[in-house]
Amino acid sequence: MSAYTQAVVVFERLEGIQYRQHGATRWEIGAKGSGWWFEVRDGTVFDVSIPVLLRWIFDPHDPRYLKAAALHDELLRSGVDRITAAGASNAALAADGVSRPKRFAMTIAVAFYRFT
Repeated sequence: MSAYTQAVVVFERLEGIQYRQHGATRWEIGAKGSGWWFEVRDGTVFDVSIPVLLRWIFDPHDPRYLKAAALHDELLRSGVDRITAAGASNAALAADGVSRPKRFAMTIAVAFYRFT
């Protein structure tokens, strides 16, 4: 178990696909032991940006996606590049039990969304 998977976090749905995280989560970026810890603080507001046409496959309200979405958005806000944030999000989704095919699709989407 890790600080990430053991974290007691409650997600408050705000409006649409927006959430507020109650409780903090910590994630170690890169390989275990890298020492690059990133924290998503209590009260962080984020969204689960899944295009409407794909929501029949990827429900933005699936609780397995919420911590990873908060981590991804907060990494981007802190100035981390989109590819690194996508990689961390992918690893977080894996820790929360999301299947490899879904993680692949979601990671590609968040990594390249603004490049097109």
